[in-house]
Amino acid sequence: MEAGYNPRTVEEVFRDFKGRRAGLIKALTTDVEEFYQQCDPGWQFVDTCRYVAVGCCYVLCLIVIFEIAYVLPPCMSNAASIDLFMLPITEKENLCLYGFPSEQWEVNLPAEEVPPELPEPALGINFARDGMQEKDWLSLVAVHSDTWLLAVAFYFGARFRFDKSDRKRLFNMINDLPTVFEVVTGAAKKQQKEKSSVSNHSSSKSKSNSKSRTPETPVKIPKPQPKDDEEVLDGLDEEEEDEDEHGDTLCGACGDNYASDEFWICCDMCEKWFHGKCVKITPARAEHIKQYKCPSCSNKRARP
Repeated sequence: MEAGYNPRTVEEVFRDFKGRRAGLIKALTTDVEEFYQQCDPGWQFVDTCRYVAVGCCYVLCLIVIFEIAYVLPPCMSNAASIDLFMLPITEKENLCLYGFPSEQWEVNLPAEEVPPELPEPALGINFARDGMQEKDWLSLVAVHSDTWLLAVAFYFGARFRFDKSDRKRLFNMINDLPTVFEVVTGAAKKQQKEKSSVSNHSSSKSKSNSKSRTPETPVKIPKPQPKDDEEVLDGLDEEEEDEDEHGDTLCGACGDNYASDEFWICCDMCEKWFHGKCVKITPARAEHIKQYKCPSCSNKRARP
């Protein structure tokens, strides 16, 4: 790990993110053979700090072997010596993939300090190497690498007290880049091709539409008359038609001609028209009358 590097602004944290991301992508793409070899899940020797303890184990094992050799048969004593000799000197290690701001990568043991200075990557990536296909294993490491990158970036954001707008801006800057998983699996190239094909299709479609519309002649639309004038003209026409239709109609009470500006009512019995004022019927009262009878018809029915 690179110590002493603490980005404090959004731009510096994003630069740190890009460098670490580039190193991880390099390990999982261009340097994938070297990365694959360094993640050997087989037995590995313990680190140098444990050699003293291992040496003490050797001495104890030799003493036990010599003691057993005088009691057990030769075949059993040899087997016991082999088992006791192999156990102390080998150990299976948990390995992590680190990316650095300098766009470099490293497979190493996890940090010994607790808690660590920075968030740690996924532990033991080497254990699953031989248990699955290489493509699937690399995809799995890529997913954990994306998680680690976000954890480191927002660790810096929390440490240096980024506010809501800073965190949002940092996330948007990170989100504009393809993830490590998308780069490793080829999804980023596929998405880019789909976007380019869609943009090309839309541009060609717009060009074809413009070409097809070129020979068309513009359609002349008559200008509509003002709405008030139309309403006035329609009203006058209706009044003229109404007066022409009922011009010869006379009031059954006073004998005057029909006028459109006055309220008239028709008797349902004799079918004569009357001024409302002549028979004392108002428009409001006429709405509640189901069958109107003029005064003369009403008097005829009333007689015995």
